[in-house]
Amino acid sequence: MTVPQDAVAALLPRLHDDGVEQLRLGWADVHGTWRSKTVVGGAAAFESALRNGVGMVSTLLLKDTSDHTAFNVFDPAAQPAMQALMALGPYGSANNVQLHADPDSYTVLPWAPHTASLRCEPRWPDGRVVGSDPRQVLLRAVDELRLHTGCELLCGLEVEFHIHRIRDSRQAAQDAAWPAEPPEVDLLHPGHALLSDAWGDQASEALDIARRTALGLGLPLRSLEVEFGPSQFEAVFAPTPALQAADNLLALRNGVRQALRRAGYHASFVCRPPLPGAVASGWHLHQSVVDAAGRNVCTQNSAEGAAPLSPFGMQWLAGLLQHAAGMTAIAAPTMPAYTRYQGSLMAPRAAVWGRDSRGALLRVLGSRGDPAARIENRMGEPLANPYLTIAAQIYAGLGGVQRGLQPPPETLTPYAEGHTPLPATLAQALDALRDDAVLQRGLGPEMGVVYDTIKRHEVARHAQAADVQQWERREYFSRY
Repeated sequence: MTVPQDAVAALLPRLHDDGVEQLRLGWADVHGTWRSKTVVGGAAAFESALRNGVGMVSTLLLKDTSDHTAFNVFDPAAQPAMQALMALGPYGSANNVQLHADPDSYTVLPWAPHTASLRCEPRWPDGRVVGSDPRQVLLRAVDELRLHTGCELLCGLEVEFHIHRIRDSRQAAQDAAWPAEPPEVDLLHPGHALLSDAWGDQASEALDIARRTALGLGLPLRSLEVEFGPSQFEAVFAPTPALQAADNLLALRNGVRQALRRAGYHASFVCRPPLPGAVASGWHLHQSVVDAAGRNVCTQNSAEGAAPLSPFGMQWLAGLLQHAAGMTAIAAPTMPAYTRYQGSLMAPRAAVWGRDSRGALLRVLGSRGDPAARIENRMGEPLANPYLTIAAQIYAGLGGVQRGLQPPPETLTPYAEGHTPLPATLAQALDALRDDAVLQRGLGPEMGVVYDTIKRHEVARHAQAADVQQWERREYFSRY
């Protein structure tokens, strides 16, 4: 990435005018966790970082959800996966990558005084792209869709999450395990009253913080509402192009968690918090494909046929179904997420589609002539990496279009026996992803090795845990 020097020159006075004293240079890791290096020291330090980039240890590309490095970077010969990765890029010895900032991503953080943020792209010191950078995977997918169809993917997001009030924010030194225990928390509302106005008012302080944070970051937030489970909420976003949608979800997760923590709340995007009566959260990804003129090519305009989508849209739908098992490893990347497919409220259990069916994996919305016709994929958990998840939609859907696939008939009984079930565990999903040639090509060789190794490392650690509930509490609820 070559940072436009004129853009840097234009940005520097804004830092001064906005009273910026700290500049966070951030990047999203394989889990969709926002990492950053904070530059201080005034105008000279800011200018140097913006023009030249800043160094970051390359092991951050290789961490599991607990921050254990899943690769043996100091003895590559001892691990086949590390040998394979070293053949693709200079990943060894905990060396440096350079973070190069995008001046157009400049954002003054609404919850952190005198602090601004810039999204960065990691590059090797010789300038090469880092193939295990998740955003690069989506950039390639967007380019491939445009190359083959002249179109782009629009995504609307519905993201469920939990907010709890922290009972005691102090953490004793003896509790600093790796990972640490999460704080003790209390509910903001007791749940089991979907869209309850009373519960929303009861949680108004936390919701106000979340709303101000999201809007302060410039996110296209449409609604923020009470969900069904205890202390569960949902944020709904207007549709945007795929890359912007992924950026938006990361900004929401990072910003809301930080802003609420400052006010004494614990926000978590894990699928199912390890608390009594917790209801699993989903991330519902609405998608349509538009041409260069902005026309929705999924809209059924033919007077003939009963299909709810155009031929293009039905082929896209068929591709999503064909690659559902492998996509699950990306869209549901944690151990507890798989309980959601085995009886949670309005969660999918099988690779089926239905018209306006919240029990199906793929909910098809729209009718003849509807410019908002779209597919809602209900597979994801809110903790999934949005770059990888949305890229998987593109490669799967495009694959269906290129091969002219046709979906099976819609189902009216999504929970009936006989349908192809979704993977029951993360290990099963990883096997399906490993065997899916289309998704592997989409991930690319570096991300393919990194993702598989990291997630299998996580699965193995989970299997070795003496107390699985404690492991999941510390691994996910404490940190995500």
